[in-house]
Amino acid sequence: MGKNEEVIRQYQEDEKRMVLIFAQWCINHQLDPFAVYGEAYPTQMNNSILKEVIDWTVDASESDPIDTEMIIQILQAYGNDDLAMIVFEKSQEMKQK
Repeated sequence: MGKNEEVIRQYQEDEKRMVLIFAQWCINHQLDPFAVYGEAYPTQMNNSILKEVIDWTVDASESDPIDTEMIIQILQAYGNDDLAMIVFEKSQEMKQK
């Protein structure tokens, strides 16, 4: 495997971890990851990575807490600014309840 292929493979693995953390954050807050994702990206409702990693999530009672600021920063680091904004909005709504 060449260096470029290794970099691509590592990026894809990191991207899956990012999506998994996002999905778990949603589950921890009783939110549907697909619905939240759809709010940010309505034209990309069939996200294959999200479909793949959703089976790796656990019930909120079994999960460690995921810091909202951390997930926002991770999403922004991967260029998912729209999704980061939706996560921020959802967190604000939860604080108001």
